[in-house]
Amino acid sequence: MRAVRIHGDLSLRVVEIDDPKPGPGEVLVRIHAAGVCGTDLHILDGELSDPKLPLVPGHQVVGTVIEIGDAVEELEMGDVVGVPWLGGTCGACSYCTTGRENLCERARFTGFHLDGGFAERMVADARFCLPMPGVIDAVHAAPLLCAGLIGYRALRFTADARRIGLFGFGNAARLVAQVALHQGREVVAFTRPGDQRTQTLALERGCAWAGDSTQAPPEPLDAAIVFAAVGELVPRALEAVAPGGSVVCAEIHMSDIPSFPYELLWRERVLRSVANLTRADGVELLELAAAIPMRTDPIEFPLERIDEAVAAARAGAGHTPVVVPA
Repeated sequence: MRAVRIHGDLSLRVVEIDDPKPGPGEVLVRIHAAGVCGTDLHILDGELSDPKLPLVPGHQVVGTVIEIGDAVEELEMGDVVGVPWLGGTCGACSYCTTGRENLCERARFTGFHLDGGFAERMVADARFCLPMPGVIDAVHAAPLLCAGLIGYRALRFTADARRIGLFGFGNAARLVAQVALHQGREVVAFTRPGDQRTQTLALERGCAWAGDSTQAPPEPLDAAIVFAAVGELVPRALEAVAPGGSVVCAEIHMSDIPSFPYELLWRERVLRSVANLTRADGVELLELAAAIPMRTDPIEFPLERIDEAVAAARAGAGHTPVVVPA
């Protein structure tokens, strides 16, 4: 089958490889679409340590089950599933048994430890495949499976905050803004200084205000989510939130956070990170995405144009690159 592989020198090439075979507890999925994510870029740039190499990346995957391994009870032939970043956990540790499987020390991640979805077919753990609402087609659903999910988990950690600031207005922010607005919250967006195009996009998508990350919002925020992998934005976000507010860092990788005065954290402000996702997050978000319905703005690329898809992801031009094998 055709697949995109990252090799030991971190080069990216389309290759022919053997079809994978599902083992016990696994299913073989014929891939319809796989979104390109910022995490894929971090792997390519060598910013995440110890990926499996060579590696088929891609962890925002939608496809159809076409073969079932032994001991699979969750899925049937023909089921349409989403295969997210969280590819498997131990199921027995203190994290897994207390609803925090996203923190499992033995977790395995799709497109990092396990071959992912930039291919014609892939194998996945049946327990970690998500049921896909039939009203969302594969290309539009794919970006929900990481960009959507990490934003949704970050939003949950803002509790009942009514006025939320999003630092960085890329794929994840554009998706979570829709959820927040659906919930009746007010959203403001912070972009790179001078990025008028993205600020205009944010206003078009319903944000009450959009400006440079160096600016203060019109009113103090109840919470902020930092989607950009820029550590220096963290003190700025703390400056923007009111006492008792929270700042949630939603990136898997971020440059170092500079020192800042304790005054920015004082008065019960909270600074925290978000890591990975749980299956419950996935089920909740996909149901919500179908109900809103959420707009993902995909732009399709065949496997052979993977370099263009990666370039589009780096450019962040208001669309989500999605690889379509067919």
